Amino acid sequence: MTTVLVTGANRGIGLEFVRQYRDEGATVIACCRAQAKAAALKGLGVRVMELELRDPAAPARLAAALKDEAIDILINNAGIFGPQRQSASDSDFEGFVETFRVNSLAPLMVAQALRANLMAGRDKKLIVLTSKMGSIADSSGGTLAYRASKAALNMIFHGVAREWAADGIAVGIFHPGWVQTDMGGPDALIGVEKSVQGLKRRIAELNLQASGHFLDYKGQEIGW
Repeated sequence: MTTVLVTGANRGIGLEFVRQYRDEGATVIACCRAQAKAAALKGLGVRVMELELRDPAAPARLAAALKDEAIDILINNAGIFGPQRQSASDSDFEGFVETFRVNSLAPLMVAQALRANLMAGRDKKLIVLTSKMGSIADSSGGTLAYRASKAALNMIFHGVAREWAADGIAVGIFHPGWVQTDMGGPDALIGVEKSVQGLKRRIAELNLQASGHFLDYKGQEIGW
């Protein structure tokens, strides 16, 4: 049986990942900031664990709680959009730093903390959800904290893919599309069900040869 761990699992894309993998019969470990605010997630009947990514000690605590439990697929989904002020002329720099902490550094901290669990798994797939807005080749400017944090995330996990290939760990760097979530808003182009269906196909296809590529949920490559 496949074991999948999802961060940011209490709503949106993360919640849909949990629902779809559960429906396929996978063992799902769903991580969220606060169980008290995760009624919909708890209603799915999966294992729920707390993970506050603003706390740098949280990934290590999660790893200690999991002990040597094998994880086949680790999905780093949690993220934030960043501060209200993040333009070239007016930026909230403390908010900028927090955006990098949550979007860029925390996924690496989670991956490092759970590396042994991934290596004990069968599939050994490490997934990060990024954004096309992190593409320098396709940037329209604006929302600098969010864009820069995702560009940094892409670079970090491109490097992880190279360094961890020897361990048999394949890394997927995936853009979910513009999705109708609290972050994406009601005018977004696709629903969470369609996005996650596509992302799961990309995860199923992922292997060491495709590791470290920047793809959207349809499998199209995105320029860095």
